[in-house]
Amino acid sequence: MSDQPYQGPYQGGPYEGYDPYQQQHQQQHQQQAGRQSWPGYDHQYAQQPEPGYDPQLTQQWQGQTWDTQTHAPVQTPQTYDGQYQHQQYAAAPQPQPHPAPAAAPAPDAVPGSEPEYGPATLAGNARITDAQRARLEGRSPIIEPGMQPALLTAVLGLLLAAAAPVASYALLAPLVVLQGVTAAGWFRLNGMWPARQGIALAFLGGLTADAAVLAAGRDHAPAAILGPLGVWVLLALVLQLRSHASPDERMYGLMATVVSSALSVLATGYLGADAHAVSVGAAAVAVAILARALPLPTPASVVVSLLAAAGAGIAVGGMTGLGAKGALLGAAAGVCALVGHRVASYDYPSRFVHFTAGVALPLSAAAPVVWVLGRALG
Repeated sequence: MSDQPYQGPYQGGPYEGYDPYQQQHQQQHQQQAGRQSWPGYDHQYAQQPEPGYDPQLTQQWQGQTWDTQTHAPVQTPQTYDGQYQHQQYAAAPQPQPHPAPAAAPAPDAVPGSEPEYGPATLAGNARITDAQRARLEGRSPIIEPGMQPALLTAVLGLLLAAAAPVASYALLAPLVVLQGVTAAGWFRLNGMWPARQGIALAFLGGLTADAAVLAAGRDHAPAAILGPLGVWVLLALVLQLRSHASPDERMYGLMATVVSSALSVLATGYLGADAHAVSVGAAAVAVAILARALPLPTPASVVVSLLAAAGAGIAVGGMTGLGAKGALLGAAAGVCALVGHRVASYDYPSRFVHFTAGVALPLSAAAPVVWVLGRALG
């Protein structure tokens, strides 16, 4: 045995001074230092991950990496360590945040604001009309024209009443205005705009009936009015048959054209009726619509309008020779005027509807009654 003290394993042999654990740490340190010193390392090494590297899995790691979990930490110089950590952070793909889907704004988010669109559906937000919104909210879709259209109706009615005793051609001017406004207002009331062909056809029917009555005389007014009416219904049918729209749209357009043409042609009844009856009926319509526009409850307003129409019939009838019969004619004309006023108020009409249909329909609806009762009472 040797007298030298024990100096560790492999002393004095071919592996003298060999420490496997120490050499393993030295090799790892040299590999790290070598990677740091490669030219272009910042770009190439950051872009080429090692085999088995999965970026998606790396994005989900929240704590330490697998190196620090399975091996003891390696003590490296502070400069190399900070630079390598910075390069690792730069090379790792950063998770891209996904934008959250925008939530649809609540219709009642702002107090007092009304929703502009309907509820969300699979096809998107469908716009609803004011009338549909009113029905959904339990409100009435009726909006009355108001005082300004009532004043225009009164002016046009008084023009008819004043021009009727003068001459048939004097009555023609306000009558043509009434027929044109009736044709345009009815199409717009039904949501059909622009409808130039239908409006032109209806207006032309009224002008044709006027010309027929002037040519045939008041004694032949029934045939002169009903003849163009039948012809224009046939023309409206032919016009819609030539349309390339869907069957539902063609049927809707046919009904609108027929009704508009009928109202325009029947307004010629003022031209075929007795002059005194025209004066009584037109004055009664003017007074009834003005009374209806007053700020009163609806039942009271209707009663006041009918009483005013009957009173106007008595007053004008006394000046024209109809006497007490004028009350009946005035009341009947007032009822027709209120019906036309109600129709022009339906389905949330626009301002254009109020100043066309709201002005013309009370007078146009009263024309057949003035014509028939005028001949019966005269």
